Amino acid sequence: MKDMTNTQSLTKSRRFQILSAVAIGTFMGPLDSSVVNIALPNIREYFQTSLGTVEWVVMSYLLVISSLLLTYGRLGDMFGHKKIYMIGFILFTIGSLLSAISPSILALILFRAFQAIGAGMMMAMGPAIVTDIAPPKERGKFMGIIAISVSIALTTGPVLGGFLTTHFGWQSIFYINLPIGIIGYWWAKKVIPESNHSGEQHFDIKGAVVLFLSLTSLLFSLSYTEKVGWSNPYIIGLLVAGLFLLVLFIYIEKRVDHPMVDLSIFNNRLFSMGNLSSLLSFVAQFSVILLMPFYLQQLLKLQPSEAGLLFIPMPLTMLLVAPISGVISDRIDSRYISSFGMVITALGMWQLSLLHIESTRLSMILGMITVGLGIGMFQTPNNSAVMGSVPKNRLGIASSMLATMRNMGMVLGVAISGAIFTSQQNHLTNVLSAKGLTGAELKIEAFTGAFHLTFLVAALLAVIAVFTSLVRGPLHKK
Repeated sequence: MKDMTNTQSLTKSRRFQILSAVAIGTFMGPLDSSVVNIALPNIREYFQTSLGTVEWVVMSYLLVISSLLLTYGRLGDMFGHKKIYMIGFILFTIGSLLSAISPSILALILFRAFQAIGAGMMMAMGPAIVTDIAPPKERGKFMGIIAISVSIALTTGPVLGGFLTTHFGWQSIFYINLPIGIIGYWWAKKVIPESNHSGEQHFDIKGAVVLFLSLTSLLFSLSYTEKVGWSNPYIIGLLVAGLFLLVLFIYIEKRVDHPMVDLSIFNNRLFSMGNLSSLLSFVAQFSVILLMPFYLQQLLKLQPSEAGLLFIPMPLTMLLVAPISGVISDRIDSRYISSFGMVITALGMWQLSLLHIESTRLSMILGMITVGLGIGMFQTPNNSAVMGSVPKNRLGIASSMLATMRNMGMVLGVAISGAIFTSQQNHLTNVLSAKGLTGAELKIEAFTGAFHLTFLVAALLAVIAVFTSLVRGPLHKK
């Protein structure tokens, strides 16, 4: 083993310096994602391209990050979490510069994929670095601070993106990453200690390639399901191919000396159920993120700026609650806090399901606050427990597994809620048309009915997460 800094001897001041360095990298990924979404119409107009093409600016970023997270986790465990994290900073910053100077939409899509390689490295290594330096009895508090950076990014991203795009052009949303990336790299290099790693092990290239192809097939098909439907032959083919490759990956991992993912960690009920709970929570959460803009802008006819303001209560509540729930989870069995958080999330989904065309702004805000409260209570204790359930030489893979569950949950949330909403809206349109309903009244009733059912399904998923969180068992902190 290479001689490393003893993380147990770090001072309180040094730990928070390290935490700030991780927070910068954690902040950049979700910020960039939310900022770019706002700028898509301007990018489309600038390059005079189709909506289907410009969507790949987001899709390429999502697919590359999600498909490579577990690979980064393994590399971090082998060569050191800090090293992979630092490389991530470099690649993300270079990718941002290249994106800003893209001469064509194809170049922008490719450079976004390159940028995603760096973003994924930072995303995968952040929780591993925090867990490595956090005292076990304060892990929840540290994870809560990292959750704050994500919430701030999600809250400020649309506002910042709109301002920059309006006043300085879409290129500015990438240029702004350059000073942040340079400062973040310098600070991380200065304060983050080297971690123990096992560089003498071999990297499972075959397993990594098969897993990448499997996740890409699954994520790509799920991302387009909402548009083309589950019965599309290409979607079915990709889903079957993705599942086959996933089975092949498991077969390979059980037979190699140095697997990319040590499958034995899934025998740990806390680890496996904690990850499943995280997946379910993000599926439910992204039902809100997908459907509420349509409710606010299509049904209520609000301007994008006003709709954006009504979105702020959810991430803002998460920002306030996440660190508090983290501190509490350091003192109380975290599964009870996480489970209660999902109970509140289910309640919030039910509140949102009751919204209709005459609902007040207050009822919308209260529903968003309730969901934000529940998610904020759930995520930090759950993540802290999962990270604390594995040995230090598996922190990278545990961290990247959580990140993978988050991204898979996002894609599944959009696919499932989109499919339920669309099919129910079409069904209600046919039923109500047969009853003689027409025009605006028909559209309103069909929309409201589909909206109601979709959020009830999201509430049900949150309820399931209550039980998966409860059965995971307690974390025995050392």
